[in-house]
Amino acid sequence: MREKKVLKVLSVALVDVIVAAAAVIAGPLLLGWHPMAVLSGSMEPTYPVGSIVYVRGTSPQDVKAGEAITFYLEDGKTVVTHRVVRVDTQKQAFYTKGDANSVEDGAATPYSRLIGSPVFDVPKVGYLAIYLGTAQGRIILITILVCVLLAAFLPDALMKVGKTASKEDGEKKGNNV
Repeated sequence: MREKKVLKVLSVALVDVIVAAAAVIAGPLLLGWHPMAVLSGSMEPTYPVGSIVYVRGTSPQDVKAGEAITFYLEDGKTVVTHRVVRVDTQKQAFYTKGDANSVEDGAATPYSRLIGSPVFDVPKVGYLAIYLGTAQGRIILITILVCVLLAAFLPDALMKVGKTASKEDGEKKGNNV
């Protein structure tokens, strides 16, 4: 009996943690902020490797020197967050540099490649996000969720089945007397 209570408390606590984590992830998405995992140390210590940076869309005209921006590199796929060193309004381009880098980036970033500005970051969560983006990570996540659900609901279901079976056995014994 006590084991079932402990199991129930643990499963409820785990479900609460999962719901809270989902809210932390989904809340910013509902505000239109996009999570980006930090893969390199070019912006340390501001954005450490393994962090998640939440980025909100920004107009190029609102960006000023000294602010961090997130943008696509020339390949159109690779995403970078670096600090704006200067803005060239005539060429409509940003000149950027990583906080940990000693020199500016090699090429200017056209306004058209701007994604937005970082709003906040959550250290270490990027490692988890990157892992969950793999097939193995998704399989493990689904397995954990199934186990949590089973741990939360299976003991009650088994107790009901056990009580029903006991009741039926008792009725059968009563009829045979």
